Amino acid sequence: MSREILNLKQAAEHVHLEENELKHFAQRGEIEAMKRGDDWLFEHRALDEWAQRNLLAANEKGLREQHRVMMDENRRADRASWGVADLFYAETIDLAVQAKAKAGILRDMTDLADRGGKVYDPDGLFKELEAREAAASTAIGEGMALLHPRFHDPYLFEESFIAYGRSVRPIFFGAADGEGTRHFFLICSTNHEEHLHILARLAILAHGTDLMERLDAVETSEDAIAAIRDCEAEYRK
Repeated sequence: MSREILNLKQAAEHVHLEENELKHFAQRGEIEAMKRGDDWLFEHRALDEWAQRNLLAANEKGLREQHRVMMDENRRADRASWGVADLFYAETIDLAVQAKAKAGILRDMTDLADRGGKVYDPDGLFKELEAREAAASTAIGEGMALLHPRFHDPYLFEESFIAYGRSVRPIFFGAADGEGTRHFFLICSTNHEEHLHILARLAILAHGTDLMERLDAVETSEDAIAAIRDCEAEYRK
């Protein structure tokens, strides 16, 4: 897990923000940083964790702006066709998760991710998910939660994928809107850049399309992947 130190310019590029905007967050103490002369220094790991929280807390307008910046960067890097739908697999989808509380959801989703054979350390993943939820809930409203390790560790997984679980009943998961959560996405990414892209894309699909309604109605894992793919294609148009 990287403890690399980034200067303001490097950090701003890393989290897709303007330098002045990130500096203001640091000056207000909203992000851990050190002042060194005229520059600000950020620990890579702490910056990643803050970026994840900041993205999930953004309103729809903020999400759209962050998503636009990421898509512009993708186009410049010839990755315009990138999409989250390709990261879902039938064997790591469960449309009848039985857990009745947060702890059970975290365990069931860890087991579901491990079913695909791409998780190196299931117990480590579970502990990281617990730590992330203890810091702040990953429920973003619209009945969705975007589970992920508190500190991004690329060595937890063999390759990037997303596990999806639909609970039998809504679970109180700490969403700001006070509503129960039924759709749980566990993001297993080997790359921080990709990780933020996944968070932004899924959040914007939840707030900007009818994905949640479609997922409420699907009956098979293949139907769930098709619903995600269709909503993603419609949004990108």
